[in-house]
Amino acid sequence: MTTPSVTTARSGPGRTTDLALLLVLATLWGGSYTFIRIGVETIPPLTLIAARTLLAGAVLLMVIRWRGLRLPRDLATWRLFLVQACLNSVVPFTLIAWAERSVEAGLATILSSTSPIFVVLLTGLSTSAVRLPPLRLVGIMAGLAGTVLIVGVQAMSGVGEQFSAQLALVAASLCYAGAALFGRHFKGLDPIMPAAGSLVCGAIVLLPLSLMLDRPWTLAPSAASVQALIALSLFSTALAFVIYFRLIARLGSVATTSVAYLRVPTGVVIGMVALGEALAPTAWAGLVLVVGGVLAMTLPVRERSPSC
Repeated sequence: MTTPSVTTARSGPGRTTDLALLLVLATLWGGSYTFIRIGVETIPPLTLIAARTLLAGAVLLMVIRWRGLRLPRDLATWRLFLVQACLNSVVPFTLIAWAERSVEAGLATILSSTSPIFVVLLTGLSTSAVRLPPLRLVGIMAGLAGTVLIVGVQAMSGVGEQFSAQLALVAASLCYAGAALFGRHFKGLDPIMPAAGSLVCGAIVLLPLSLMLDRPWTLAPSAASVQALIALSLFSTALAFVIYFRLIARLGSVATTSVAYLRVPTGVVIGMVALGEALAPTAWAGLVLVVGGVLAMTLPVRERSPSC
């Protein structure tokens, strides 16, 4: 298979809808850090993620049946689903859940927001790479700078103290970048198909490991952790994955992974409302940079006419 290249955003009437969905996706994934934080308090990371993929996959299967659709039955497509599952759920979900047991939310957000940069780097290494427009590069740098300002530069003081957990978050971000590129293989499918197929594959991989290592029947999770798991599965996974694959097909890899930046301000707002967290003055400047960076990565780029 050929490595997909970075594509520019679509223009036209549908672009407003796509940008709105990007904001919805950022909100769903921005809230996932809070859900995971609450969940891992009484549920081991591996079991939390196994249950997350199982519940989300089951919900999407019911939606597929309700819509009168059928999942692909050919082995080649399911191999693609399995690869996507490893890149987009099995590995990164587990790494983030494990890391959030020791890493502060601010630093975790910074380290998890670098997937657009990895998309550019991975695309640049491909044989079919195209030159990224300067506007996209400006957007990437503005988004990263805004992320640091929003979370607070002081959060970076913890770098190195929990190196293994921090490395896990960077690895998860790299996986998300690979998933964004690989996800373009499903462009011809209804977005719910790769969402459901990859989650089912993820559950098949994770469930046996959870049963062997965590023995979930011996656990006594709190009501708050169970509620967080349900919200994480239904909203931050099932619904989010359907939106994600639609955007991958329409906006392209770099533009869609810009949600990694956009979920930072949404995550901050969720923290302010739900947890009573205060927003630092520098965060407002960061919010402007993040929004500007996302716009730069999603605005349609006009191609220059060849000179005669």
